[in-house]
Amino acid sequence: MSTEKRLARYALTSKGTILFALIMLSIAVSAELTGPFIAKTIIDRHISGIEQPWYESETNEHSVQFDGNAYTREAYLPEHAWRGDEVQILQIGTGFYFTREPLPTEGERTFENGVLSIQQEDVTYTSAADTLTAQEVLSFYEPEIGFIVRWLLLYLSLVTIAACFHYGKNFYLQKAAHKIVQRMRVDVFNHLSKVPVRYFDHQPAGKIVARITNDTEAVRELYMTVLATFFSSFVYIIGIYFALFLLDVRLAVMTLAVLPLLFIWFKLYRKFAARLNRTIRAKNADINASLNENVQGMSMIQAFNQEEQQMNSFDQLNNEHYRAQANLLNVNSLTGHNLTFVLKNIVFVALIWWISGGTAGLVTLGVLYAFVDYVNRLFEPVNQVMNQLANLEQARAAGSRVFELLDEDGADVDDTSTPRPTGEVVFHTVSFSYVEGEPVLQNISFQAKPGETIALVGHTGSGKSSIMNLLFRFYDPTNGRITIDGVNTKNYSPQALRAHMGIVLQEPHLFSGTIASNIAYGKPDASKQEIEEAIRLVGGSHLFKNGLDEIVTEKGSTLSSGQRQLISFARALLANPAILVLDEATSSVDTETERIIQTGLQTLKQNRTTFMIAHRLSTIQDASHIIVLDKGIILEQGTHNDLLRKNGHYAHLYKLQQGQVS
Repeated sequence: MSTEKRLARYALTSKGTILFALIMLSIAVSAELTGPFIAKTIIDRHISGIEQPWYESETNEHSVQFDGNAYTREAYLPEHAWRGDEVQILQIGTGFYFTREPLPTEGERTFENGVLSIQQEDVTYTSAADTLTAQEVLSFYEPEIGFIVRWLLLYLSLVTIAACFHYGKNFYLQKAAHKIVQRMRVDVFNHLSKVPVRYFDHQPAGKIVARITNDTEAVRELYMTVLATFFSSFVYIIGIYFALFLLDVRLAVMTLAVLPLLFIWFKLYRKFAARLNRTIRAKNADINASLNENVQGMSMIQAFNQEEQQMNSFDQLNNEHYRAQANLLNVNSLTGHNLTFVLKNIVFVALIWWISGGTAGLVTLGVLYAFVDYVNRLFEPVNQVMNQLANLEQARAAGSRVFELLDEDGADVDDTSTPRPTGEVVFHTVSFSYVEGEPVLQNISFQAKPGETIALVGHTGSGKSSIMNLLFRFYDPTNGRITIDGVNTKNYSPQALRAHMGIVLQEPHLFSGTIASNIAYGKPDASKQEIEEAIRLVGGSHLFKNGLDEIVTEKGSTLSSGQRQLISFARALLANPAILVLDEATSSVDTETERIIQTGLQTLKQNRTTFMIAHRLSTIQDASHIIVLDKGIILEQGTHNDLLRKNGHYAHLYKLQQGQVS
């Protein structure tokens, strides 16, 4: 499904709000577009209308007293009212002239020595005329003032209505946009929990964050600004063309030539801008990833004096982003005001030629004013559309990146639960590869009985962590199978399996909150007494002077490594897992804290199957079973004493750590 269709599907989730906003927009646009028609009516009927026929009449509310007689415009005389002689008022420049012998209104007008002349090609029409004073002119306009005021009040009311509906449109479109993007961000975040761990192995955190924040924000602009602009412009253009055709069909047809030019320009813009916008979004994600990496590693950067090197690296990314932005700016400049300005002037030149050549026929001043007004208004929405093309393409590029993340294969979170297993774990000739053709585990077989402690030993890259990844079902074996209580782990949902498993890492991950909330992370409904008991059992009660409500910042940076590790132990204990994994859990703490932790470990390992990954062999001497790994295969396995008697690889490592060999 295309990006446009998927964005439309998200829009349909708030279709009621959007539809209501667009209806309000249509009403507002319709109200605004009455302006030129009202102006045309005022000009032709009430301002230029003074040159329409007047008749001597009986005195009435629309009559004017002049030279001892009452005169009324034909438009205001009832059908069967008495009419006397027809008279006429004509304007030349700023002067107005009264004649009792009506003349044609078309032609060149002159007034000299009391005679008014109208020149039409080879024919001249003349009549005696009186020059009207300013007061007399005002008296002839007096019947029109009430009508003009009413039209202006109507226009003011329509403008007020349009403003109210524009406010409503903005409010509801923004509300819909926020709701859509909120739903999109929730969908993306929820999908992240379904995506296999392998995805995060190859994606920097900064890039993922950029998709959830920056890219969805660009999509929000689509629904809030671009959609409103395109729809309002569409309504404006349709309304304006409707009005133009009402005014003069031939002049309206002439302006239709603008539309195919705009369509061609639109297609050309999208061809060039789409590629540039995708590049910009990608570079922006790279910048986010670089910032995330630098902020997290700032202490290491400063420790090794790498500030300048990191600055150069960031500067290169920033320059690449700038160049892409500059290229897009060039494209946008060509499609913005310059294009619409040129097209508008072409239309005006054609209009002047059309009217001056007489091709358009008789055009009243009101029609001409309204037509020019509508043509000016026609290019306002066109210009707005052109200015929003950049945002449209940015939203499309951002949307495609969001949907790429949503299209990553994932498994739905399964809420089904399984009974707590006894903890018997068996690996049956398990092989595994992260990359096809590059095995990291080969024919691994061992058994862990309930309550036993299994230690995994080996150099970096020997496969210890890979075994744990398979046990937690972050990955599944390439060959062989893993069973828990005799059931293949593939028959469990990952969530049901992990509900009975716990892990303590070498560098425990703490979340922003309190010490108590971090301990209760695996059991959110735990009581305060349960949390306090958990930290007491692992021996950490006295290490937190401010109590369990102490605030924990991101990653627990204000706590010592020993405190963080004790919180991690208490968290695992409170969750009460049947299977526990300890990944170098004591390697980063001092001797005194390790002694406390070792005491806590005895409590933690009771009544559960425990897997320990260790480099310091002194910490695993009490293990029920030790498995020695090398390059993904099992070299040796047995108890500590058994392996020492074999005098093999394990015995060599142990003696080396004890300083018994050089």
